[in-house]
Order: sequence, then structure tokens, then C-alpha cells
Amino acid sequence: MTTTEKRLNTLRISIFLVLTFVLTYIAEFVLWRNGGLMNPKVQLYLMLIMLIPAFCTLLARRMTGEGMQNLWLRPHFKANRWTYLIAWIGPGLLIVFGGILYFLIFPNQFDPELTVLRNSIAVLSPEQAESLTKTQIGYSALSQFVMALLLAPILNFIPCLGEELGWRGYLLPKLAALMGKKRAVLLSGVIWGLWHAPIIAMGYNYGTGYPGFPWLGIGAMILFCLFVGSFFSWLTFRIPSAVPAIIAHGALNGMASISMLFMKGTPNPFIGPFPIGVIGGAGFILVGILCWIKLDEIKQPEVL
Repeated sequence: MTTTEKRLNTLRISIFLVLTFVLTYIAEFVLWRNGGLMNPKVQLYLMLIMLIPAFCTLLARRMTGEGMQNLWLRPHFKANRWTYLIAWIGPGLLIVFGGILYFLIFPNQFDPELTVLRNSIAVLSPEQAESLTKTQIGYSALSQFVMALLLAPILNFIPCLGEELGWRGYLLPKLAALMGKKRAVLLSGVIWGLWHAPIIAMGYNYGTGYPGFPWLGIGAMILFCLFVGSFFSWLTFRIPSAVPAIIAHGALNGMASISMLFMKGTPNPFIGPFPIGVIGGAGFILVGILCWIKLDEIKQPEVL
């Protein structure tokens, strides 16, 4: 890149980040002033907040005269079927790995009776819940896992498009053009984690009653985004396209709570069995490190 191109790239990155963080933090302040996570419409708020990076991507492109060419949304599916398969089922398998590891370390917290699932069925049909055998409950849990594995990327595609069009489709390639893929992945992961800070401070993911609140939770989210972001970035650079990252993000969001079906007692989210914990997220940590190491094997993306 020439000096002029680097300056223009830096300007575009700066405008995108300022827009994204300002609009997100304003939206989350409004949410906090209206009951925070206790707001009955919180899921709608969160979905709209997930769309902000995509909106700011389009706005930054318009403001800097970049246009809408190469949004990193071309699927290139035919030559990359294995990458898409990894994106679709990989997060679910890593979540299962982390859950199994957690319950092996903490077997007293494993509930073979699947009480959580039985109670959720009882809310809809008390008589059916009482008549279900242990085997039938097990089949119900298996069916929920399979359905989540197959459908989560589809059901979560639009909100995850909102995030990934910004983080992996706009910010990541531009950072890579300035500093190389490895440093770009690390910096984009930290930025992605910091973007979550206000919602973490409201108690999302980690709660509010832990020592060091909310800074410990914000730090844990940054680490989580570093490892997961490395995996998503590896998928992105392989195509190159943000579509596999959108699919993987949707799979992660849809499968994140599956281990709760087998949980007895109150979990520590910093440990597991959820993927945001150090043990529940062990699979993402290992894969994230491996993906970061393997980045040099992928051809440097074109300068955008």
C-alpha cells in the first residue's frame, strides 16, 4: 500500500469504529435506562444492537466514497464446501467438547435426569412431563441438539450478518492490509470484546455478583472474542468472505446454552459449562490458537 492508501484505510477504519461504538453505547445506555436486561423487549433491543456494525459499515463506505463494491459477502460456496461445513457444525462440536470436559472435571454438577429439560416441558404440559421416561427425556435432549445444530445458523443469520459484516467483512480486511493478518486478528478481537463492554456491565453473560465486577467480565469477554474471533477470521480469510463467519456466529449463539440441559446447581460462567468459561470454552481456546498460527498459510487478502 502507498502512504496515501494507508491514510485512507486508517481514516475508514477510524470512522467505522467511532460510528459503531458511539451508536452502540448510546443504544445500550437507552436499554439500561429502560430496565436493562429486565426489559421485556431486551431480546429485540439486543438484535437491533447486533445490526449496528453492518449499518456503520455501509455508512462509513458512503461517507468515505468507497462505495459498495466487495462487501466480502460473496459466498464462493462451490470451491469451499469444507470451510462451510466447519463453520456450520464446528461451533456446536466445540461447545459439546467444552461441556463434556466441564462435567468430567465437575461430575457432581452433571444431572443425568435432565431436570432442567423436564421442567421446561412441564411448563407447557405438566402431564406429559410426569409421564416421560428417562430415555424419552434423553431423546428430547438429543433432538434439541440436532435441531439447534442444523437450524441455528439459519435462524440467527440476519443478526449475525449485522455483526460480521462489520467485524470480519469490513474491519478485519482493512486492518490486515495495514498490519498483516495475525496482528489484525488480535486487534480486531480486542475491539470486538470492548464493543460488548456496556452489555457485560449490565450483567449479560457473567452476571453482576462476582468480585471485580464489571471489569473481570469485560476482560473475560475480550479474551473470549480473541479466541473465537481468531476462528471466525480464519474462516473469513480462507474464502475470502464473511459469510462463513456469519454462519459460525449463528451456530455459536444458537448452541451456547445447550450444556445447561445437563446442569445441576448454579454454574460459574467464568468456568463453564458455557463456552464463555475457561473450561466450557476450552475447545474455542485451542482452535482459536491453532487458527491464529495457521493464518500465515492463507494468502494475504487484497487491499480494500
